[in-house]
Amino acid sequence: MCGGIRVIVYEASKQEFLGHVDEDVLVQRILSRFEERLGRRGTSEAEVRSWDNSMLHMYRILQDDDIPADAGVAIEYSIPQTSKRVDFLISGRNGSEENVVVVELKQWSALEKVPGKEAVVKTALGGGMREVTHPSYQAWSYAMLIEDFNENVQQQHIRLRPCAYLHNYRYEAGDPLVDGMYQTYLDAAPVFGKGDVARLRTFIKRYVTEGDDKALLYEIEHGRIRPSKSLQDSLVGMLEGNREFVMIDEQKVVYETALALAAKAVKTGTKQVMLIEGGPGTGKSVLAVNLLVALTARAMTSQYVTKNAAPRHVYAAKLKGSVKKKNIDNLFKGSGSYTQAEENDLDTLIVDEAHRLNEKSGMFQNLGENQTKEIIHAAQFSIFFIDEAQRVTLKDKGSADEIRRFASEAGADVTSGELVSQFRCDGSDGYIAWLEDVLGIRETANAHDMAVDYDFRVYRHPQELFDAIQEKNREKNKARLLAGYCWEWEKQYRASTDHRDITIPEHDFAVSWNLDNTETWAIDPASVKEAGCIHTSQGLEFDYVGVIIGDDLRVEDGQLVTDPSKRAKSDQSLRGLKKLQKEDPDEAAALAEQIIKNTYRTLMTRGQKGCWVYCTDPALADYLEARLQEEQQTGLMAAEAGETYTADKRDG
Repeated sequence: MCGGIRVIVYEASKQEFLGHVDEDVLVQRILSRFEERLGRRGTSEAEVRSWDNSMLHMYRILQDDDIPADAGVAIEYSIPQTSKRVDFLISGRNGSEENVVVVELKQWSALEKVPGKEAVVKTALGGGMREVTHPSYQAWSYAMLIEDFNENVQQQHIRLRPCAYLHNYRYEAGDPLVDGMYQTYLDAAPVFGKGDVARLRTFIKRYVTEGDDKALLYEIEHGRIRPSKSLQDSLVGMLEGNREFVMIDEQKVVYETALALAAKAVKTGTKQVMLIEGGPGTGKSVLAVNLLVALTARAMTSQYVTKNAAPRHVYAAKLKGSVKKKNIDNLFKGSGSYTQAEENDLDTLIVDEAHRLNEKSGMFQNLGENQTKEIIHAAQFSIFFIDEAQRVTLKDKGSADEIRRFASEAGADVTSGELVSQFRCDGSDGYIAWLEDVLGIRETANAHDMAVDYDFRVYRHPQELFDAIQEKNREKNKARLLAGYCWEWEKQYRASTDHRDITIPEHDFAVSWNLDNTETWAIDPASVKEAGCIHTSQGLEFDYVGVIIGDDLRVEDGQLVTDPSKRAKSDQSLRGLKKLQKEDPDEAAALAEQIIKNTYRTLMTRGQKGCWVYCTDPALADYLEARLQEEQQTGLMAAEAGETYTADKRDG
């Protein structure tokens, strides 16, 4: 099991914090704890400068005798289940009320409002003007996420009081920062600028009249984390208009931009295309469904489109009884549904898993010209969510370049964006970066460190893995066994769970592939006795996955190798490879390697909390165990640093 820890990077009383600033040791303490406890190396100079600058301003704010000396102060708290961090926390009490003031700190000196996009502003970042969430929305959304995930906050009724402090920001007459279009979030999380020292102090003192000696910070850091919601379980509530997920940062910007582009396309008749790139767990599917709900509520004809049928079938099953079947069929469509569509037949098409789009459509791949082209043709506004590293078959033709090319041919305006906030794999891109390094997909800074509390295990016996997944599934029906497509899925046995397709004779182990007499393998309770594959799991998520890695991925002479010849003949993922091998052996080898590694990357990122693996190749198991031991050693060093830090605090 990998060892991450939920952390507050720096924690002290107000008096200790003031002393560390006076002694000019605060930033160095933050930097060393940040690297020790979060396992990150090479913190940027810009981040160090921002700490130096912002903490001097918070030092001035807290130099008020009415703010208790033993109030708690925390810097850089990692929000559970996300890759986001809160800048500054102040804890204490007001009578019987336990409060934590959440302060979002900004270096900004100017911004512009963005009409028509709720909670979005434009400011100078990264060398140019960028659209980002309003500071009040950001502070509010971070507080909501902590409330959603932290059981101690919920059960002990700890009140989070968010605000934003832009200490370099000078107000002007009619200032956009406090424009009325942002009033909802200004009310939820007040904003303070340059010259607002007294106002911010008053805000803090309203909630912190007595110190708590960091007790509330302890409760927040050690609170049991509630499981993150899965899209399939939240679908009904979303379609009923309930807030099931809080959109943060770039997710909110993408959402508001998409709504604005859809309205513009319909109003002006100009075709609009939006291209959003993002890795596993960055909220692509959640955003897609949220957009479907919002656009449908605005009386726009909108459809959610995927190549892979598995998520569509699961969504339909979840909606059964709440939404009429005809309406479900009209909302969720396959990517080959638009070969005969008239131009601008629909207002909006929302394409999830756009990397899975094919060239032609139909069972025999003989219909239409190109699915990407046809989708753009059929809608006034089309939005494509894509992760090219999840291309898992030779037929997968969806790419950012192809989308841009067909958009240009159609005379469409193209808007691009990226999602980076992580919500799967326990909320960190650390595990995914580590996995990509392990699989040889790309070298990353996380070669020896997941930097996350994620449960990764290597089993030496497939039956032990199978038993562990079945045991875990008894909790909430959210664990599944998956396998690489290295065993035949014979047509005559596809409805029989008694026929064991996947056999590993040396361990006397056998299990059936998922049955083709159900389209909802991912949620059918009995299906935990079967193994799913890439085609039945891509686009869906579980709490835990057990992955059987077949002989198509091995270690030979210390090197990771892929072997397409070990794929089952019934698998269509590499269909056409032999022809390509004759025409261009190097390209064929590169494509096969990419698809095999992408397949396992996709399978091994379906679990929100854990991924457990068994390898048919013992050398691959040795390799994974060695990489895991390296990661655990890094995690142990970080944990020991954290224990030393706790002892330092305890000793004063």
